Amino acid sequence: MEFKTINPYNGEEIAVYQSISKEELAAKLDNSQKAFETWKKVPLKERCSLLRNVGKLLLENVEEYAKMITLEMGKPISESRGEVKKCATVCDYYADNAEAFLANEMIETDASKSFVAHNPIGGVLAVMPWNFPFWQVLRFAAPTLTAGNVGFLKHSSNVFGSAKLIEELFTKAGYPENVFQNLIIHHDVTEQIVSHDGIKAITLTGSERAGSSVAAIAGKHIKKSLLELGGSNAFIVWEDADIDKTVKTALTARMMNCGQSCIAAKRFIILEGVYDEFVEKFTEAVKTLKSGDPMKDDTTIGPLARLDLAEELQKQVQNSIDKGAKLIHGGKQDGCYHEPTILGNVEPGMAAFDEESFGPLAAMIKAKSIEHAFELSENSKYGLGVTVCTENVELALSYADSVSDGAYFINELVKSDARLPFGGTKLSGYGRELSKDGMMEFVNRKTVYVK
Repeated sequence: MEFKTINPYNGEEIAVYQSISKEELAAKLDNSQKAFETWKKVPLKERCSLLRNVGKLLLENVEEYAKMITLEMGKPISESRGEVKKCATVCDYYADNAEAFLANEMIETDASKSFVAHNPIGGVLAVMPWNFPFWQVLRFAAPTLTAGNVGFLKHSSNVFGSAKLIEELFTKAGYPENVFQNLIIHHDVTEQIVSHDGIKAITLTGSERAGSSVAAIAGKHIKKSLLELGGSNAFIVWEDADIDKTVKTALTARMMNCGQSCIAAKRFIILEGVYDEFVEKFTEAVKTLKSGDPMKDDTTIGPLARLDLAEELQKQVQNSIDKGAKLIHGGKQDGCYHEPTILGNVEPGMAAFDEESFGPLAAMIKAKSIEHAFELSENSKYGLGVTVCTENVELALSYADSVSDGAYFINELVKSDARLPFGGTKLSGYGRELSKDGMMEFVNRKTVYVK
């Protein structure tokens, strides 16, 4: 099977990739299993040193990697550079902290000695998305490989160029052969991979449908799965918020990566006393965004990554307008490009409220009170993150336990940080990436007891 990667900005073909055969896949799986037996015995300090090499190479080749990201999925080049640099930080983080994270946990019991050891489990398959083609992979690979596991990458077919560069990155950094392998395959061979004895777990970042399918396959074979799925984050604005600062945060929260992020703010829930002011100032801010060629430094809004994504967003816009939403700004689509769009008077039952909108669409929702705002926030099948903007931080903290999402941010957009666990609830998935939690997901926490 052939996979063509297409530049979403101009429709030009970037490259053609040929899928490997099932026989080649089987050989890669076997080779990986053999590599694990050696890799797990490599001293942790040496594994950390190799990870530092990865971080250095990322910083030395920012332009090469950023260009590939932008060509393949349309992210503005300035944001692509930021993504590559962020990948270097996650490498340094785990290189600095792996020894402490993986150290034996001494526990006092009736035994003369008892503790929890942390051992690698084997092969881990990563099914990764196109929206952050480097970051999503590195935040999986850095802790997982450093813990002594071996990894496979099944990337989205529209970013196979990025996947190839990532595999080369680990090779250049000095990782042994077959410790990290990129797979040019169709998703229909996922079960062949998961059923292999050498594969012990699978992690997926992607759609709800993909997550459900992968989790079913993992469950069938009694293999662990970690799912990072969609989101419809609420961005709640209280009446005492500094509106100018809040608008600046909100603009980044919604429009970064052209809105193509699971943790982007998608439902803006605004107390009625400041609704008009916030919407007016947010609209003026959106008008300052510059659309155009994502390879140019001053472009802030590029195309969506694929035509079908732009068409789906347009359907959501029209559905919401048909049900009573007010078109405040934008609303038009041209090929892969979709105008930054603002809808007012959005309510439950409209696509802009109920569904995940993966693109530059901001839904403005009016709340009668703080309690009503949180009720609207909780009225979602997703549970990734919530932002609350207010001058009363202590009061905002008092509401943290009432929010069911995996993250609660005050006066800041929801974002991933290597030092903090990342993950959701409900249909946003399960398990945690990053921080110590991310390393613990794919180790055997083994109880050792001495009488």
